[in-house]
Amino acid sequence: MKQWCAGLAAAMLFVIPSMSDAQTPKPATGSLTIAFAAEATMMDPAKYAAGVDQYFFGQIFEQLVRPDPSLTRVNWLAETWELKEEGGKPYLDIHIRKGVKFHTGDPLTSADFEFSYNRLRDNKVSRWSHLQAAVEKFEVIDDHHFLIRFKEGDGSYIADNLQLWAMSKNYFEKVGDEEFGKHPVGTGPWWFVSRVIKEEIRFEAFDDYWNTEHRPGVKNLTIKVIPEDLTRVAAFKTGAIDWIDAVPPSMVEEFKKMPGVTTAGFVAPNNLYLSMDAIGENAPYKDVRVRQAVAHAIDVDAIIKSVLFGQGERYVEVGKGTVGYDPDLKPYPYDPKKARDLLKQAGFPNGFDTPCYNLTTPREPNIKEVGEAMFAYLTSVGIRCKVVGMEYGSWITFGRRERQGHMDGVYSNMWGQGLPGDPGTAWAGHIHTYVPGAGWGATSVHSDPELDAMIEELKRTMDLEQRDALIKKIARIKHERVAGGLTTYRPVVTFAWRDKVTFKPWPSPGFWRNMQEIGLKQ
Repeated sequence: MKQWCAGLAAAMLFVIPSMSDAQTPKPATGSLTIAFAAEATMMDPAKYAAGVDQYFFGQIFEQLVRPDPSLTRVNWLAETWELKEEGGKPYLDIHIRKGVKFHTGDPLTSADFEFSYNRLRDNKVSRWSHLQAAVEKFEVIDDHHFLIRFKEGDGSYIADNLQLWAMSKNYFEKVGDEEFGKHPVGTGPWWFVSRVIKEEIRFEAFDDYWNTEHRPGVKNLTIKVIPEDLTRVAAFKTGAIDWIDAVPPSMVEEFKKMPGVTTAGFVAPNNLYLSMDAIGENAPYKDVRVRQAVAHAIDVDAIIKSVLFGQGERYVEVGKGTVGYDPDLKPYPYDPKKARDLLKQAGFPNGFDTPCYNLTTPREPNIKEVGEAMFAYLTSVGIRCKVVGMEYGSWITFGRRERQGHMDGVYSNMWGQGLPGDPGTAWAGHIHTYVPGAGWGATSVHSDPELDAMIEELKRTMDLEQRDALIKKIARIKHERVAGGLTTYRPVVTFAWRDKVTFKPWPSPGFWRNMQEIGLKQ
């Protein structure tokens, strides 16, 4: 626990001006239209399905802590927080900022976080109720002070930015669940104006936003949803939009040479991997040799070079900058002969047929083409893919174990490990054996009792040094057994904007797409 306290002290060096000390900001003016490549499935932070939802509701809602642009975890709606212990059980002692308002004008209080906690822990509401499972009690001390008491240690709770989103209890009780999702209200720099699904969402800068230093400079923001790369690029080139998300990898160099245009590329925290059904009754992937054959069959480096035009970072189990990163852990070398030999040893000298599920929506740049390339490599060694293309909505539902049946082949998948990174929650979701109603193995098609026990221990571990060592141990075993999928790469996402636009990329929420500080030059 001392390690977390030390991290807290370092985080608190980031000073956010108090409302009383800060100068009155200049009013936001003007309008700006930008484009995202993907769209949210919902706008309610208690019900979100995946990271892409945070691209949108993350403009409206805020958490207790968050990473700043330097990837330092900083206090946000929490003025201070500290990990303490009483009776052998840990608890978080949290003081929230005074003077923070919801977009309705209501003040943010501890009761709102208690309401948020109750929604997030309700498995009838939230897909992530298991993330609150270690909490024993939410205790309100006063309007700006509360405690989160745990039954046992929960290192992922802190690693995932203290979990809670600020949701207005008063507004929700006035409008109800459905209206809350359609017209969300938060404390963030943007308040919701309107949304046309599959077309656009409109925001307006919140004049009473608490953070006078880090706030938008433009008044009206329209985010167009343009999944097709060429259409999105054309909209930028013709001036219909002034900021573009996910510049196609093949065009990054062209954008860098455009006069009057600024580009910036960032490694996303979205860790991509190839999931394999290792639990089906007759699943060939139950045999570790088949999973290792998959690992040797795919030339990931060539895919990054040719399909992604270098816009990807290879990773092995844990990415750079993540707790537990081990530079000595190396990827399986591309070796198709070795892959065929392993298939023969596993009893498949002539290979086998398998469904291969591929995401076709541009959740990440060239994701469809990456999947097609991986499946072509598999087919070449005898793992004959019947490719099934899936749009984002179908894909995200298909991967959930709570639905009837399960994924029965190979599945192009991903799970963010955060900024800064920690794989605890991701591994609990796609490596740990599926346990209905408990949250373990939410998308897992793997079962390994030894790894299950280690992942459960990791969740309880709050000491950073112990956590780092345990993650490295799990990563080595996971890699050897190709457990929970074959890790492949982390995308490099490039944004571009005209010189008249001012933009400071904030990493979270939204994987660098947070419009915390965007504006127009005066």
